[in-house]
Amino acid sequence: MDITFRTGEGKFNLRVGVLIRNEDKILMAASPLEGENTYYSVGGRVKYGETFEEAVRREVREETGIDCENTRMICIHENFFVNFEGYPYHEVSVFFLAEDKRFADIPSGHLTEDGPDGEKLVWVDPYDESLTIFPEFFKDRSVTDGSGVKHFVTHEKNWFK
Repeated sequence: MDITFRTGEGKFNLRVGVLIRNEDKILMAASPLEGENTYYSVGGRVKYGETFEEAVRREVREETGIDCENTRMICIHENFFVNFEGYPYHEVSVFFLAEDKRFADIPSGHLTEDGPDGEKLVWVDPYDESLTIFPEFFKDRSVTDGSGVKHFVTHEKNWFK
């Protein structure tokens, strides 16, 4: 069972995400539901009883087909946003860096197994201004500088108080 639930004020999600790099590109997911040129991290919801490391390994395997043991936590993201239906979310994500040479063999357009219909993986340039990338801090090189786990908070302007 995914750790996600509704409250009287909105919805809570606990999720993991992963940053996968290959030279100057990062591997992101894209869905027809999100619109053109919109990309989001590989990852998903944590299941009840699952550690963050177990969850990120499962999500990486489900979305890329690769069993990756070489991961390290790089940041925690508290995200307050309103979804496309106008529903407020409070989401906590734990992000990992995954390093494995096999990721370089994943072609852009690779369809994920357990994602929404038509979800695919794409190698993108995080500095391409024409793209919308979630989370935006994937553009910040200091995220993976090895100086410890970073903490990011994103508060969407329209999120209620």
